[in-house]
Amino acid sequence: MRNGLIFLAGLAAAIFLTGCGTPIPPGAERGPHGTMAYDVLVDASPPGARIEVNGEVVGNTPVHIKIFGDPDGTFHDFGSYYYVVRALPLTTNQFPQARWFRTGHMMTPEDRIPRRIDFGMSRPPEPYGAPGYGYPPPAYYGPPAYYYGPPAYYGPEFRFYVGPRGYYRRW
Repeated sequence: MRNGLIFLAGLAAAIFLTGCGTPIPPGAERGPHGTMAYDVLVDASPPGARIEVNGEVVGNTPVHIKIFGDPDGTFHDFGSYYYVVRALPLTTNQFPQARWFRTGHMMTPEDRIPRRIDFGMSRPPEPYGAPGYGYPPPAYYGPPAYYYGPPAYYGPEFRFYVGPRGYYRRW
């Protein structure tokens, strides 16, 4: 009886210590930090736009990019808040486009890795703060524009009431 309880306690400890990590499927390409590779097609209309991923040029559309993400299909945190894919225009009547994906850095939400990213180069880019995935981060608020300093006096206050009710003079 005692040996059976020790065996069950050991089995429960082993299950508890292994955690509930998502295993990498067999045949998938493994990446750094327990990630796996995802193949994403990046296309633009018209084709031929130059594609940058996190500031590095990867080629002209249509192009396949390899994204190392978590096995559950989300972007992996490699130290940046966003994974940025940009398309640069070919002619003067086109607009640069960008898609921003959250990586889950510092406990922020993380986005799923898309199977395909399409850019419409003739459309103007979406304004900042537009709803949905793939848009730049909100602006961070800094200190107020004007600082007037602390109030003029912090000490005890004496009030002398003179005149009609509600009117007082502050010294």
